[in-house]
Amino acid sequence: MFRGISAINLDDKGRLAIPTRYRDELQSSCNRQMIVTVAVNECCVGEPGCLWLYPLPEWEKLEQTISKLPTLNKMAGQLRRFLIGNASECEVDGQGRLLLPEKLRKFACMEKKLILVGQLNKFEIWNESAWNAKEQEWMTGSDTEGLEELGSLSF
Repeated sequence: MFRGISAINLDDKGRLAIPTRYRDELQSSCNRQMIVTVAVNECCVGEPGCLWLYPLPEWEKLEQTISKLPTLNKMAGQLRRFLIGNASECEVDGQGRLLLPEKLRKFACMEKKLILVGQLNKFEIWNESAWNAKEQEWMTGSDTEGLEELGSLSF
């Protein structure tokens, strides 16, 4: 399970370094094989945004779920095209670095400063300015969509 927030940098070649605390787990759980794709709920073309980074076994579970969606359902087709179509295999190298594909870096307007956010079974990779704006929006916003569904949770 991945948790926590890390400030990381993108180098000139488009690589980011996975924080040391995750490297052993990634080695044992997926042999450093990862999948990166667009975050379907957080990306707008041309605006700084977010990518999702999955260990390969977790990604394969998601693919199985998506493969069961109705083929003729328009939204399911769009989800498959967007999420699966933009997915790219990548491997964490011996120094803990991962190359983000240029297409995805451009799509989410990834710049030098990034934020890596653990999300249990995956990571989110945010453009730092987009993360800061979203965090501020979440702290001051009044969006209550989905709140009723969470009402039974106890923290």
